[in-house]
Amino acid sequence: MISKKVNGVQEALIGVEDGMTFMLGGFGLCGIPENAIAELVRLGIKNITCISNNAGVDDFGLGLLLKKHQIKKMISSYVGENDEFERQMLSGELEVELTPQGTLAEKCRAAQAGFPAFYTPAGYGTEVAEGKESREFNGKMHILEEAFKADYSFVKAWKGDAAGNLIFKGTARNFNPCMCGAATITVAEVEELVPVGALDPNQVHVPGIFVQRIFQGVDYEKRIEQRTVQVRNG
Repeated sequence: MISKKVNGVQEALIGVEDGMTFMLGGFGLCGIPENAIAELVRLGIKNITCISNNAGVDDFGLGLLLKKHQIKKMISSYVGENDEFERQMLSGELEVELTPQGTLAEKCRAAQAGFPAFYTPAGYGTEVAEGKESREFNGKMHILEEAFKADYSFVKAWKGDAAGNLIFKGTARNFNPCMCGAATITVAEVEELVPVGALDPNQVHVPGIFVQRIFQGVDYEKRIEQRTVQVRNG
């Protein structure tokens, strides 16, 4: 069996260059590829396009890349937690393509499955549909959305083996699975890397065929994006 294991994040990101398009898994701050993001910051890669549901927060996640002005364009769905993102968007420093959340997921999934495009009713009659082909199906209008084209997908899983098989835990099973295999190279970082054969095949969420490189991550912070507390008298 072919081993996809590499010795850490630096080896995993060999080949990344300025101007590339990256997919990054996660929902909010849950299940984000923290090690890969930190390495992109360290490398100083510039003029990149990031496809991610969120844009992180000011001092964590993709917010670290925004702070260093490494991102040229963001393709996202929900971006309301990042003040620096807002500032760069309003000032014209950052290109932004807002995409309905379901459409974002399907554009990843289409790329993963090898479909060039698909029709969806989401966004018809809005700015999202501008410049896109439309067609009626069963009395309802749809717009044509093209699958994403990305150079690298960076995902984070709970467990993985040297063959690239992945298991996600809880809410981390969000955009990560549909981004696996949706780019030329998929890099998976895992909390625990085990030998081939150690995972129960019935528990595997993504088979290794969708992964080109895998490594065991370190120093995960697992931040809480928003903390809600209740103060009781007495």
